Amino acid sequence: MSNSELTQVLLLLLLLAGLAQLLGWVFVKLRQPKAVGEILAGILLGDAVAGRIPTVAHFIDSAKHQGNVLDFVYWLGLLLLMFLSGAETQQLFTHEERREVGWLTIVGTGLPFLLGLFFAPWLIKPSLLGPNGNRISITIILAVGVAVTSVPVVSKIFADLHILHTRFARLVLGVAVLEDIVLWLALAVATAAAGKAALDVRGLSYHLIVTVTFFILGLSLAPRLVKRFNKASFNVMAKASPTGYAVAVLLAYCVVAGALHISMVFAAFLAGFAVVHKKRRLFADALEAIGKVSFAFFIPVYFAIVGLRLDLIRGISFWMLVAFILGTSAVKVLSVSLAGRFAGFRGLDLINLAITTNARGGPGIVLASVALDAGIISAQFYTTLVVAAVVTSQIAGVWLDMVVHKGWPLLAPKPLAGPAEVALVSTSET
Repeated sequence: MSNSELTQVLLLLLLLAGLAQLLGWVFVKLRQPKAVGEILAGILLGDAVAGRIPTVAHFIDSAKHQGNVLDFVYWLGLLLLMFLSGAETQQLFTHEERREVGWLTIVGTGLPFLLGLFFAPWLIKPSLLGPNGNRISITIILAVGVAVTSVPVVSKIFADLHILHTRFARLVLGVAVLEDIVLWLALAVATAAAGKAALDVRGLSYHLIVTVTFFILGLSLAPRLVKRFNKASFNVMAKASPTGYAVAVLLAYCVVAGALHISMVFAAFLAGFAVVHKKRRLFADALEAIGKVSFAFFIPVYFAIVGLRLDLIRGISFWMLVAFILGTSAVKVLSVSLAGRFAGFRGLDLINLAITTNARGGPGIVLASVALDAGIISAQFYTTLVVAAVVTSQIAGVWLDMVVHKGWPLLAPKPLAGPAEVALVSTSET
């Protein structure tokens, strides 16, 4: 790379990072998800806005020719986002409210996913398919797109509204964590099936077994081994450079996943899951340092590049976008409302749960990114998935902000003990 080419790439990264931080700050001040502002930064620097200025368009096109550099920054930002999301999982997920979480996960997530699988054959059009797309892979992507809920965006909304400690937050994040693990597995199957004209049952079965095994070990045995290795007396790197060691764990997981032809996105999530101890956070300072650097540059640039990739001139179908957002939101909201009734919720509780779990956020964007990079979906469908993730997250943020500022309850308080129990308590106390 020549000096002028390197200068162009660095200038583009400067513009992406600077504008992403600026618009992210503006959206936080407006009590909106920061990721939306970061994506908007990429859109403004893309063909739809800045690209209409000849001089700017020429500069951006020249910088894009160094695609390997931008792709590396893009993927590093994505892997760090998933790593930090995995690190937050054990901190946010608790075993409380098991019955409610169970209903909301099985019905609220399972029903949209099954409906997506069932109706996909009638909904799939050639305009949805990428160069490696086929009916199996696109069906799974469509089903996951209906069912997914965002852990990072939802948790960020909760933190901004200071409701992360509430029972409502525990329920929603518990559901989001469980469903994301299952849906990432489904996405791995979709990427394995991509590019195959005929279904290779043997190859797909092998890939599925390897992926499931990787997930099971990554959620059970591997974290225990990593935690023992973390505290081993011979582990000099963990003592000398905890931050470097945490990054090494991330890279090691990704290398193993790459060797097994498993998506590194899932490996990064499991690496973060392994680094955190259930009772106390090991390497808390290291993870905080990684988070500061990641959220200062790599993750905002990742979201900005997502926006830069959006083709809002030729790569958007208004009717596809409207139909997808309205259709998938209706399915998700009705499914979560049904699950909520089974779990014992009523009234405003159901509305709050349904709107919040409909926020696709980061996972919806990651789904679109992975599917586009695998050649499963077209540019039009990629744009639809990303815009749907942004819109549903915006709606959730606006609704929860209104609920909190109006003083409405997120969830009705649990009923106190019944009359018989009260009488029993009173008798025992007397």
